[in-house]
Amino acid sequence: MSRRIREHVPTRPTWRCRACGIAWPCSPAKLRLLGEYRHDRAALTVYLATLQVEAAAQLVALDPGVSPAQLADRFVSWARPRG
Repeated sequence: MSRRIREHVPTRPTWRCRACGIAWPCSPAKLRLLGEYRHDRAALTVYLATLQVEAAAQLVALDPGVSPAQLADRFVSWARPRG
């Protein structure tokens, strides 16, 4: 019997992880993204900001209480270089 590996990708419009069900990007997704963009952190930030805009439009429709600051922390702040 083969076991299917589920990717840690967002499910729209809820923006929950398809594999683990928590708010995306989950920890495994963050690790994968950091690895993929290890040589271009600026590109990662632009990519995440683009997803944040898409998510904001969808999440506000589901929950008008979602704040831009919460989404910035969730989508972009973790990916900024430290130091």
